[in-house]
Amino acid sequence: MKKEILRTQDGSYTIAIPEMRVTYHSTHGALQESMHIYIVSGLLFALPNINSETINVFEMGFGTGLNALLSLQEAIRLKRKINYFTVELFPLSIEEAKALQQDEQLGTSNLSLQLHQAPWEQEVVLNEYFTLYKTKQSLLDLSLNTQFDVVYFDAFAPNDQPELWTEAVFANLFHHLNTNGVLVTYSSKGTVRRTMQAVGFMVQKIPGPIGKAEIVRAVKQ
Repeated sequence: MKKEILRTQDGSYTIAIPEMRVTYHSTHGALQESMHIYIVSGLLFALPNINSETINVFEMGFGTGLNALLSLQEAIRLKRKINYFTVELFPLSIEEAKALQQDEQLGTSNLSLQLHQAPWEQEVVLNEYFTLYKTKQSLLDLSLNTQFDVVYFDAFAPNDQPELWTEAVFANLFHHLNTNGVLVTYSSKGTVRRTMQAVGFMVQKIPGPIGKAEIVRAVKQ
């Protein structure tokens, strides 16, 4: 499947798949979207209720690695350990990852490249604050044995990947969230919210990033 590098409106880059008519991030700005939805509305919102020293984050899916890179930055800034577990069936090549220029734009000294070069299917300690585990499995086949504090649900839209937005999927994620755990996603469709509520989440629509009126934050109470 052909991928194209696309410059978004905030100057950061994302991936477009013309055949599917989808992009990995908002064309209004990949960086500002990831910061708003996953870091500010997800990770930083959840922090006050995380009592353990280590924060467990689950991401569906790894994609350009931007959410992981921003989480790594926050781990270093906050001096808090993050165990980051992510799934991705179709990883980018190293050449594609380099073309996104994330390290150059964020000044992260090859951290983005390290995330993409890290071996799959094994735990990799990138530094004292960040441990990464990447797996090339489908979320539908994945057997989880960890409880998480935060879930970044960053699948393609419900119309493009309907099999990932089901009650069974969200029930599994709900089961593997700690109490007060937080799931964030860009989709605020009524069907998505009702599906989350059906498995027990307290669901809230909150303001979205530039170009997106609303997003969803779901909490396990």
